Amino acid sequence: MAYEISEIKKVGIGLIGFGIFFSFLGVILFFDRGLLALGNLFFLSGVGLLLGFQYMLQLFTSTRNLKGSIPFFLGIFLILVRWPILGIIMEIYGSFVLFSGFAPSIKVFLCQIPVLGWILQYPFQFYDKTRHLFG
Repeated sequence: MAYEISEIKKVGIGLIGFGIFFSFLGVILFFDRGLLALGNLFFLSGVGLLLGFQYMLQLFTSTRNLKGSIPFFLGIFLILVRWPILGIIMEIYGSFVLFSGFAPSIKVFLCQIPVLGWILQYPFQFYDKTRHLFG
């Protein structure tokens, strides 16, 4: 197969998923600092396992990625010093800027998921077929 995923990368994907889940749970539970910090820890360790720690270090310290790295780490710092709302906003902005280059790879991965892949491959056909259901 062209997209063979090793066991370490599977663990990395799982940790990224847990990180997103704990961050979401922290936002839902009125910006709980502990859950947000745990989500950050899981997310960063998952990215390290998925990409490799050396490439992750290059990703965050590259001069062309500083526009995303600085807000991301500033958001983590703001969460730790009890400004969780502003911190999560900075983290989301930094994540979008930093990881926008991985969008094609993420789409290829998501297209392999059975139902979600069908929706992503045929978005307009799905919209046309379900439009009558929602009015």
